[in-house]
Amino acid sequence: MVAALNLAVILALAFLPSIVWLIFFLKEDRHPEPKKLIFLVFCAGALASVPAIVFQFGFQRFVSNPLHLFIVTILGLALIEEIFKFSAAYFSVRKEPAFNEPVDAMIYSIVAALGFATIENLFIMGDKMQYLTVNSLIVSVSTLGFRFVGATLLHTLASAFAGYYWARRKIFLGLAAATLSHFIFNYLVYRFESVSLLYPSIFLVFLAIFIFNDFSKLDRQQNSSD
Repeated sequence: MVAALNLAVILALAFLPSIVWLIFFLKEDRHPEPKKLIFLVFCAGALASVPAIVFQFGFQRFVSNPLHLFIVTILGLALIEEIFKFSAAYFSVRKEPAFNEPVDAMIYSIVAALGFATIENLFIMGDKMQYLTVNSLIVSVSTLGFRFVGATLLHTLASAFAGYYWARRKIFLGLAAATLSHFIFNYLVYRFESVSLLYPSIFLVFLAIFIFNDFSKLDRQQNSSD
């Protein structure tokens, strides 16, 4: 009974940030996508986290001295994640009839990213809550707060960049923008975590401004073509 309750709490905490952001960003699409396709892309993003972890592990072993090659290391890890998140969206919907508007590229990229982030959250929450206690619950809720406004949102915004340039048919530029955004956030967290998370949070605000501007650009493009 306790084990089942513990698992239920872990699953709830892992899925909550992604579900909230999913509902939020789906409202940016004036022509909602099929729910089955949204579910498919979300699952594809979740599954993409598995090979991404394997590749990241191999990459870290390849780098002989992570301390001296810190920049290369976190840049490489960011690139791996962005490639697998984008691939999950791209190969899931590129031939689907419902994929028929420029803004759809951003929507599906975001959905895949949220699936990816959910698995990350699941592993982290599982580690924080090996046993269901008041202390572990407090730690997990605190971690959830950071995942909500930090890592999960970062995955979402970075993939939104990839989606925007996908709509513009500039996939490599999109992956570069997504990777750079991911890298800068990770670096700011590493650099200032012991002092404050203010700088990474401010960076996410700037990213969000650019992303909503990109949504507007694609929306205007769609309106002009109607």
